[in-house]
Amino acid sequence: MSILLDLRQAVIHKVHNQDEGELRSMIEGSVDGPEAALPGLGVMFEMVWKDMDASQQDNLVSTIHDQLKNITPGKLQG
Repeated sequence: MSILLDLRQAVIHKVHNQDEGELRSMIEGSVDGPEAALPGLGVMFEMVWKDMDASQQDNLVSTIHDQLKNITPGKLQG
């Protein structure tokens, strides 16, 4: 019998029992890492976002907005 998990559940299953050091290592290894790691970071971002109140969400959006103002996007390949 095979078990089918959606992406969110697969990511949560993978990191569920990790301690804080293991989570940090996984996050740091994913940042600027292979694009295959981005969905996992997105799932964890979603978990954090849902747990924030509106003020915290506003602060995070402001931080992301400020970061985006300070970078120049690279050219899209295609």
